[in-house]
Amino acid sequence: MPRHIDIDIPDLTGTRALVTGASDGMGLVIATRLAAAGAELLLPVRNRAKGAAAIDSIRAAAPDARVTLHDLDLSSLASVAALGETLTAAGDPIHLLVNNAGVMTPPDRQTTADGFELQWGTNHLGHVALTSRLLPLLRDGNARVVSQISVAAASGSINWDDLNWEQKYDGMAAYRQSKIAFGLWGLELQRRSEAEGWGITSTLSHPGVAPSNLLAARPEVGRATAVRARSMIVLLSRLGLAGTVASAALPALLAATSGQPGKLYSPSGPGRVGGAPAEQELYRPLRDPADAARVWDVSQQLTGAPFPV
Repeated sequence: MPRHIDIDIPDLTGTRALVTGASDGMGLVIATRLAAAGAELLLPVRNRAKGAAAIDSIRAAAPDARVTLHDLDLSSLASVAALGETLTAAGDPIHLLVNNAGVMTPPDRQTTADGFELQWGTNHLGHVALTSRLLPLLRDGNARVVSQISVAAASGSINWDDLNWEQKYDGMAAYRQSKIAFGLWGLELQRRSEAEGWGITSTLSHPGVAPSNLLAARPEVGRATAVRARSMIVLLSRLGLAGTVASAALPALLAATSGQPGKLYSPSGPGRVGGAPAEQELYRPLRDPADAARVWDVSQQLTGAPFPV
């Protein structure tokens, strides 16, 4: 694969963009590129110190960047609701929403503040609730919404009988479920937007495989050291056989700025783990509209943040 991969980002002057998980890694790359193109940035973060450091990094690359820090913990529906109330009260439209943040395979089963399995509650339900709370602002901005899934969504299924994995926990299977569900939900968001006239364009992206912070030491999820597989990913990235953090950000950027409704964007190299971003065929677990409608209904019930009809 070529070592340097990039895409052109259109002029985004006059737009407002919210990116979750933008305090480091590929989320920070996404936010920086959007700011450099002229977008005003909303950065919701769990850790204010990391958020401040991220703003310094963004302004180093884009000195004129307009960035506002907000508090958000996607593993808490109360925190999501509080951010929604703050931004809705301000009343400014949002034109781009990149639902990028996530956690992956904590060493043991953990739960969110609301009692959901951590990956299901954070990767999927937290973003569902956030998008619901921001819906008026997204409609005002005729927004593009990007749901960041994973190459892991190519296989696996939703554990409908035990969505919270209380009976028998499998961290990787739970991660796949969270990303399959989020992908199905993102596709259903496009269908509902078309049916209800919301004016929102919903697309999916996945970053491929890159040495991001998903598998690094994450004390907040009980991981004191990096997952063993991360060292192999670092090596593959250096050899050009997997992506870099910078290239992994490109599918979401492509989806956010020029992606077509209901499409999936990912790296285009072998195995979709690296390479230039491009549209790809939906993974098999994402193809059933009935599953998508079921995910939509269950997610509304669990988050208590229903979309209007």
